[in-house]
Amino acid sequence: MNEDIENTNSDNLRYAPPMSEASSTAVSGQNIDVLIENIGKVVKGHREQIIQIITCLIAKGHILLEDNPGSGKTVLAKTLAYSLSGENEHSDFKRIQFTPDLLPMDLIGTHLYDEGNKDFIFKKGPLFSNILLADEINRASPKVQSALLECMAENQISIGDQTYKLEDLFFVIATQNPIEMEGTYPLPNAQLDRFFMKINFGYVTEEVELEIYKKQLEIQKSQDSVEAVLNMKDVLMLRSQAEEVHVADEIIVGINNIVRNTREHSGIILGASIRAGIILLKCLRAYAVIHKRNYVIEDDLASLAKPVLQHRLLFKNLGAETNAVNSIVKSEIDRLSRLNLRR
Repeated sequence: MNEDIENTNSDNLRYAPPMSEASSTAVSGQNIDVLIENIGKVVKGHREQIIQIITCLIAKGHILLEDNPGSGKTVLAKTLAYSLSGENEHSDFKRIQFTPDLLPMDLIGTHLYDEGNKDFIFKKGPLFSNILLADEINRASPKVQSALLECMAENQISIGDQTYKLEDLFFVIATQNPIEMEGTYPLPNAQLDRFFMKINFGYVTEEVELEIYKKQLEIQKSQDSVEAVLNMKDVLMLRSQAEEVHVADEIIVGINNIVRNTREHSGIILGASIRAGIILLKCLRAYAVIHKRNYVIEDDLASLAKPVLQHRLLFKNLGAETNAVNSIVKSEIDRLSRLNLRR
């Protein structure tokens, strides 16, 4: 699929809003291009994964990266954080290394006794940040994993009878090792459902890997001196723009058909929920903003349906999960392609 989806042919205009209903939003795709390029100076050969992560950021969601150690997941998360400016030089970035002995208070924080005030004060944990890297999240126990549920779903943390609001921009990038590896715990379905997408980071091509070895010192210098190219207000503005993106009725029908067909497919035990469909819709709007459009096209649906839905489903045969999702999505994209919609 062409990366430059913004250069679509005229057939895609059938999904654009009528002139009388066109969004007045000025889509800031150029800012996103600068962000992608800035991350690409450090993280080589992963443009599509970078776009998917930024899609989740703009859609107000969180993302789960699965792959073997050493493939660059942590570097990508740190580079994204350092590419955004906050009140200080960079956005507030925290990293948590998940281990079997980690406790919920290690994430949330704890009350400490203050001798001066003769009272307990709350010391905030690393969840109080803008961008949180939850590294190897499936090495921690389910009890610790559940500590993330409220903050990821509601952007707040409840401790006793007090509720603490998190930052307007709170974004979790979680990484996990393949579940077959020793010392890992499968994430519960409720936890998986909080991630807008789950993607495999993957290894780069042979040519890109060779380039990394040749330019390792140069890449290291770029990593140590990442410049902030967007500020928090820019990201919040992009989120507002995404909410104004037009989604044609037939695209919404396509989302509905895909979600419902996952519940009826013979190879799927547990299909997608209504919330999954809503999350797909949010991601489609954000993806359109990244590609400098104020409307969603069927190519967007083809690109995002699998990373948004697959980790929410339970399959009869693990080896057939990709084929099941691909067949459902392809059938719906073919239906949309055959439509002769009025422009």
